[in-house]
Amino acid sequence: MENTHIYTTNVTWKEGRLGVLSSDGFSSFDVATPPDFEKGVPNTWTPEHLFVSSVAICLMTTFLAIAENSKLEFESFECSATGKVENVDGIFMMSEIELKPSVKISDPSKEGRTLRIIEKSEKLCLISNSMKSNITLNPKIVIG
Repeated sequence: MENTHIYTTNVTWKEGRLGVLSSDGFSSFDVATPPDFEKGVPNTWTPEHLFVSSVAICLMTTFLAIAENSKLEFESFECSATGKVENVDGIFMMSEIELKPSVKISDPSKEGRTLRIIEKSEKLCLISNSMKSNITLNPKIVIG
């Protein structure tokens, strides 16, 4: 695998505080200022939503790769993520992101191993490693 990868996106202003995010080969979608801010647009993806979701997606894809390489059998993976924006020293920033991954396994003897793989996945996630935000991991293992 190469050490350098390039990802290109494009955003085009439509009107007001609304734009369209696109990238070659992908479906485009509307993006906007969040409704928490002046003239924000409700029910539209925001940079804040995409920032937080990128950490959750990265955790999932990293977990999937490590679980496969570790031959961990699991039934499901899902992760909710919550980002906290606050004013820090006069600048708004995403100060914290809480990840709540939930992995369902059928073998209770694999609970500790599953937890270690989740924790390793968070440590190796290139997105969270690229952020200043504090990442909090609160995993849940479901035996089913």
